[in-house]
Amino acid sequence: MEKKFVILCDGSCDLTRELREKYDIEYMAGVFSYPDGFEEVGFLDWADCQHIPNCTSEIFYEQLKKNPTGFKTAPVSPQACYREIEKYVKQGYGVMTLSLSQALSGAYSFVLMAKQNIEKNYPDAEVYCIDSRRYACAIGLLAIHASMLRSEGKSLKETVDYIEANKIRFHQAGWVDDLSYLAKQGRLTNSKAFFGSLIGLKPIGELDSNGLTTIIAKVKGEKLAFKVLLSYMELVGEDLGNQVIVISQSNRRKQAEIYKRMIEERFHPEAVYISDVFPLTGVNVGPGLMAAYFMGKPITEGLVAETEAINKAIELNSKA
Repeated sequence: MEKKFVILCDGSCDLTRELREKYDIEYMAGVFSYPDGFEEVGFLDWADCQHIPNCTSEIFYEQLKKNPTGFKTAPVSPQACYREIEKYVKQGYGVMTLSLSQALSGAYSFVLMAKQNIEKNYPDAEVYCIDSRRYACAIGLLAIHASMLRSEGKSLKETVDYIEANKIRFHQAGWVDDLSYLAKQGRLTNSKAFFGSLIGLKPIGELDSNGLTTIIAKVKGEKLAFKVLLSYMELVGEDLGNQVIVISQSNRRKQAEIYKRMIEERFHPEAVYISDVFPLTGVNVGPGLMAAYFMGKPITEGLVAETEAINKAIELNSKA
């Protein structure tokens, strides 16, 4: 009989406690360092850091804007990964880990080290480690899909195989008002082409095959940007009416709520959730992200098809 299994994300998955509980998803929080040198390990979202004074989205992003280089993050150490995986292996569970893209972090390498040591000490353990090649809520959405497959009775191996085969079909459709944070952390592929020309414009970002954000268009004003994003989702998405879609936002709650309603009205998906960009990701993304994550056609090399799709979406909505 197939053993039950645990879905274990790293802390950059940006899933609220509510979503983690709903889909029974565990996580390993990374290390978060404050400007004064204080380090915190063990929280993902605001609900997990109530022991810290003034730990809210508004205050965090206000402080980050004042001191953008003062906050630091680091992945969970191999030793801590080992302890977290071992906890579930001892209980007889199989474990699937989902890590921030290897192109962005050493988290995947660390969890692989832990897996190798687990297998030495627990020869019968079933542990699979996945380089998500995504970041933030794109990882969270992969975990949600894994959870739904588990609920359907899929085995650990079947679930892992599905996620591995489909992870580059998870798209981002949204904008980033301030590109400086992503560029500073090396998470933006073409920043030089867009800096200095963003007044009144919304830079539309998509994830490449390694999880880096690439700006594929600039759209003037929020009203047009929303229309373009919906058309883009329609062009690159697949079966959106039967999907779970997650909207991620960093101090753009109002826009995220508008986007949610528009997605629901246009596509009638199974569910649309809004989640914050929490500190472990927020340090690298900064304020001003507002994006939907969804499943669609496989992302193409160099985002050739995606660039064509966004240009078509702009053309369609500029004529309207």
